[in-house]
Amino acid sequence: MSRFDQVINRRDTNSLKWDMMEAIYQIEDTSDILPMWVADMDFAAPEVVTKAIRERLEHPVLGYAFADDATTSTFVNWVEKRHNWTIEKNWVLYHSGVVPAIASIVETYTKPKDKILITPPVYPPFANVPIALKREMEECVMVEKDGHYLLDFEAFERSAAKEAVKLFILCNPHNPGGIVWSEDDLREMLRICAKYDVLILSDEIHADLILDGQKHIPLAKIAGEEAARVITCMAPTKTFNLAGVQVAMMIVSDNSMRDKLLKNAASHGQMGPNIFAIDALRAVYTEGEEWLTELLSYVSANMDLVIEQIPAAVPGIKIAKPQGTYLLWIDYRETGLEEQEVMERLLHTGKLALDPGSKYGESGLGFVRMNVACSKVTVQDGIERFIKAFK
Repeated sequence: MSRFDQVINRRDTNSLKWDMMEAIYQIEDTSDILPMWVADMDFAAPEVVTKAIRERLEHPVLGYAFADDATTSTFVNWVEKRHNWTIEKNWVLYHSGVVPAIASIVETYTKPKDKILITPPVYPPFANVPIALKREMEECVMVEKDGHYLLDFEAFERSAAKEAVKLFILCNPHNPGGIVWSEDDLREMLRICAKYDVLILSDEIHADLILDGQKHIPLAKIAGEEAARVITCMAPTKTFNLAGVQVAMMIVSDNSMRDKLLKNAASHGQMGPNIFAIDALRAVYTEGEEWLTELLSYVSANMDLVIEQIPAAVPGIKIAKPQGTYLLWIDYRETGLEEQEVMERLLHTGKLALDPGSKYGESGLGFVRMNVACSKVTVQDGIERFIKAFK
């Protein structure tokens, strides 16, 4: 039996995923609805994390803390081992999460009315955060074929060439499309952004969630002389289900750019990671590899279950297996149903909460996103609920 087979009751634990469905989906009673929407796992955190936090609580004083060189070294060593990317400790800046880091980067290096380039369908905060900061969006919609996405580089260059475009936010690996970008694609993004002097924010929060022998390539690793153009965001939170611990890293190789981010942090009174995040980060980056290896195999098998059963049972449903993440992007366009009806069926007939594709931009219409980072029993339940919704 796998450790991931355990079903843990998360209701009434202040879980966003389980306890906020009433507000998110505007339903009075969600006690019989299965949530497979937001991207956190239903798995217990690695035992090394809970052990480290318990040991920290043996000391009763929970005052201000800081991430020392030894803590940062565990992350630096992890990146070297997992991604063959050598970074310096002083390049690493901490934040409370990748989304807050995106806000800091947008605020630091762009100004109101500047344009931020994104490639929908893509993670909603890529647009929501800049818009809230009074930036404008430049969208280069990706090309989809049989559930797989490609970037139209001619269109991408036309967008990057616009004078107002100052920053490109890359999702690497891509959420929700599950793309693990090839080196050729990454180099072409770099070439175009360098040509038009566009800064790149590379969100690599899913970098360690790579499936079936694929290989993640950090953009900055291959950037060469353009390395200063790339700010990379990584975190242990998606990888090890630590979102509630709140910690992320920004990797910034250029001294002056790093100084600007530090000044922005000071202007907002931002501090380093919290006292539990420090111990959690150190634990997973030194002892978490075995847990992660088992997780990736388990998630891949869960995806195979969904892909095998749902399209066979529901005409018009297509699911392409992603190269990374634990998220499935389910195509229902050939059913002929509109999003509102699909969501009604899922929530009220199937009793299943998934993410609507329109959340990821207009190009996401016709899709729903399913999180399969849960026990096989739960995945099978989700499959049966999905099928019921379409019968």
